[in-house]
Amino acid sequence: MQRLTVAGRLLITALILAAIYFGFKYIGGVDLLKKLSPKSNTEQASDSPSMPSASSESEDQASSESTASTDTEATDEAGSRPTFSYTPPAPENGKLKGVVELGASGFNSFIITVDPKKNWKLEKSEFGNSLVLENMATDQDIREGLKKYIAQMLNFGVAGRDIHFVVSSGAVKAENTQKIIRALKSLNYVVNTVTPEQEGKLALRSVLPKDFESNAFVVDIGSGNTKISWKNGGQTSALESYGAKYFQNGDDDAKVYSEVKAKAAEVPASNRKTCFIIGGVPFELAKEVRNGKERYTVLNTPSAYKSTEAKTKAGVNIYKAIADGTNCNQFVFDWDANFTIGYLLTL
Repeated sequence: MQRLTVAGRLLITALILAAIYFGFKYIGGVDLLKKLSPKSNTEQASDSPSMPSASSESEDQASSESTASTDTEATDEAGSRPTFSYTPPAPENGKLKGVVELGASGFNSFIITVDPKKNWKLEKSEFGNSLVLENMATDQDIREGLKKYIAQMLNFGVAGRDIHFVVSSGAVKAENTQKIIRALKSLNYVVNTVTPEQEGKLALRSVLPKDFESNAFVVDIGSGNTKISWKNGGQTSALESYGAKYFQNGDDDAKVYSEVKAKAAEVPASNRKTCFIIGGVPFELAKEVRNGKERYTVLNTPSAYKSTEAKTKAGVNIYKAIADGTNCNQFVFDWDANFTIGYLLTL
């Protein structure tokens, strides 16, 4: 190396460096150096999609937790609804009795077996439209409808003297209710009319189990009126307010809500744990959530029901007013009870 000139030494050095460079490139060293060199944050994120950053992990976890929470709430509302477990005492050595309710919106019939202790069991029920409140029921409609119910009860085994007829307090207000009474008298039957207070007490008689007399109350939302009743100190009290067809009279929702809420607030605090509820609109609400053939169905909260049907919307407004006026959280619909059955229990 000492005999070489300076130019020769430089040439040899250049050749050695070139060999090292091409050899290192051949084994991927240059690519490796590029990968080890610093990059921008944007490049790191795009080059590593399978390795999320800490912030994206937190967002994904929060999203997952939110989804799980939503699913749980949906399951709780749809699949874990509260139930009401109660079995009324069965009648012993009972007798068949029948009653036809002449209501503002329907002619309904009920056949029960009742024993001397007033334990009863529903054997058969039937519901139909009457259009009494709208004054669209003709004499022929009424006569044919009543004869149909009478024939069905007789065929079921109810004695003629044990078939009774009761006109609801809402139907009594209709102009053509006398058509019903005349039609029945022509068939030699007696028609029983009731006041709203009597109807509320009769509803309580059939709906309210004895075990719940001290901590529950009863609501009957009819088309013509709503009855609220309870027992306190052995005395039965009943109040009347708007029915589910109040919109036909041009009554305002807010006005009805305010009055019904004020009436509901009169229920003693000790009786507000459970509300047993019956009537046409509660029947429709219970249908949406009934489990099989259960006797008692716990309704959803009023806000859970959405309907475009005028009568149902009005009934839900009444239901909400009662719930807000009493702060009662358990409304139990009884599929078998009716105020006319309460009338049979007084005989």
